[in-house]
Amino acid sequence: MSELSNGQKQYLTAYRRGLRIIRFSRILIFLSFLFIWEFTANVGIIDSFIFSSPSNIALCFWEMVLDQSIFLHIGVTLYETILSFLLVIAISILAAVLLWFSRKLSKILDPYLVVLNSLPKSALAPLLIVWLGANRTTIIVAGMSVAIFGSILNLYTSFTTVDPGKIKLIYTFQGTRLQALTKVVLPSSIPAIISNMKVNIGLCLVGVIIGEFLAARNGLGYLIIYSSQVFKMDWLLMSIVLLCFMAMALYAVINLLEKWCARHF
Repeated sequence: MSELSNGQKQYLTAYRRGLRIIRFSRILIFLSFLFIWEFTANVGIIDSFIFSSPSNIALCFWEMVLDQSIFLHIGVTLYETILSFLLVIAISILAAVLLWFSRKLSKILDPYLVVLNSLPKSALAPLLIVWLGANRTTIIVAGMSVAIFGSILNLYTSFTTVDPGKIKLIYTFQGTRLQALTKVVLPSSIPAIISNMKVNIGLCLVGVIIGEFLAARNGLGYLIIYSSQVFKMDWLLMSIVLLCFMAMALYAVINLLEKWCARHF
């Protein structure tokens, strides 16, 4: 392997320096925010009862770790989110495939999918409770309802915009429509599927929290709505912080999946 030229070395050095500056700036902004929040709460600039403080939130979290109650709430929300996410991905891919196979069916269902995707999903939650009861199934369905219709539309659009020349080549060699799907359409749509998953993981989390607001007895959504009712702001803000970390962790997993697919497909 040939040695890098001076220009290439200078470019790589500047690139790495830029990455370090970005990471340092992110950490600095985050720590500055925590310091300002803690300082203003301690000196009375903001009401610590309403806004809490980082130290109070950390203390509250540690207390719930010691009695192990926080693990139940995190586990329940994580389970409901992942299950609703997997169901959304499976159903949306299957539905998009069916629509791709039948153009007439896609034209019939298109306006209904658009309307259902535009409908505010929070309006469906009370109806789901009446239909399904105040149980975990309702929460999972609420999580699915936020993401599934948009996911179907996006995947179907991706399927229909695959290079028609490649599909025509399959048909030229007497290939079937199923072979065109498995050999061209699905492999070409992997980036779109991964992008869809990145969006859906956040939407499913939002839908699950909406469901837990109304139909849960545990979970971070339940903890948020309960703490707001009894004015335990430490619990409420701790739950929001945990949701942020959960969303970041789930998104990071999808990123790892994207890198794995990029290496193997």
